[in-house]
Amino acid sequence: MEYAVSTRDLTRAFGNFVAVNKVSINIKKGEIYGFLGPNGSGKSTTIRMLCGILEPTSGSGSVLGYKLPGEAEKIKRKIGYMSQKFSLYEDLTVYENLDFYAGVYSVPARERRKRIGEMVEMAQLKGRENEMAASLSGGWKQRLALGCAIISRPSILFLDEPTSGISPTSRRMFFKIIQRMAGEGTTVMVTTHYMDEAERCHRIAFISEGSLIAEDTPDNLRNNAIKGCMVEVAVPDALGAADGIAGLPCVKECSIHGSVLHVLLESEGSLRELEQKTGFKAKIIRPSLEDVFIFLAREARRKVF
Repeated sequence: MEYAVSTRDLTRAFGNFVAVNKVSINIKKGEIYGFLGPNGSGKSTTIRMLCGILEPTSGSGSVLGYKLPGEAEKIKRKIGYMSQKFSLYEDLTVYENLDFYAGVYSVPARERRKRIGEMVEMAQLKGRENEMAASLSGGWKQRLALGCAIISRPSILFLDEPTSGISPTSRRMFFKIIQRMAGEGTTVMVTTHYMDEAERCHRIAFISEGSLIAEDTPDNLRNNAIKGCMVEVAVPDALGAADGIAGLPCVKECSIHGSVLHVLLESEGSLRELEQKTGFKAKIIRPSLEDVFIFLAREARRKVF
């Protein structure tokens, strides 16, 4: 199979600090591939290498058939790239921003008006073409930025924390647009730390401290990654109770999720023991992707130390 993105042992070091450590991934054409991890885990560095912005320290890869690091300039001309710091020109209108990026991406003059109209439609900005970008809310700005990034109709789109700082409603709407694009054949690689966005990806990879620790579909990760029995415990003071519960012999992990605790037990048979020792009721739940990531990150750390 020919992949849109393929890497082998891709590594980037800054002095003695290894930001990305031997990452090997394959992304299918037309797939939404989520790249998840906390701040500082290596997500953005990986994306910047794949976009040809940063040169790998070692390892190799290809994007749309072009080799990394040797054909970085060819890669840049074929991709769409958007980050949370994507530069809209706030003193230009919606239309003028789209027209400017159409020029940057060398969209032929005869096609520009049509492409700009398509992007306005996609971003649901019809009627607002003459508004200054500075006057748009965060969610509208993100959709305009997406329009600017894809006006050249790239085969692959790299999104680096594209929905950071916007409302949950705007994030959902943004992802619906991404899903529609993927349905039309665009390959999308998106970095995020929002687990609800990860649920909408075809496959996801977890990265922690520069290393890939898991890769699969969201369903497979929830069903198979965690060894043990996950339960939810409602307690009056989740923060205050967490340490005590984490120290019980039958408990493998304990994490705070809002006003409740998610507790990983050795087995379903430990449920009664947990309730007897704490006095709190517990119910068995399906692990969330956040539960999976916490478990895998701690397991990876244990192997290192």
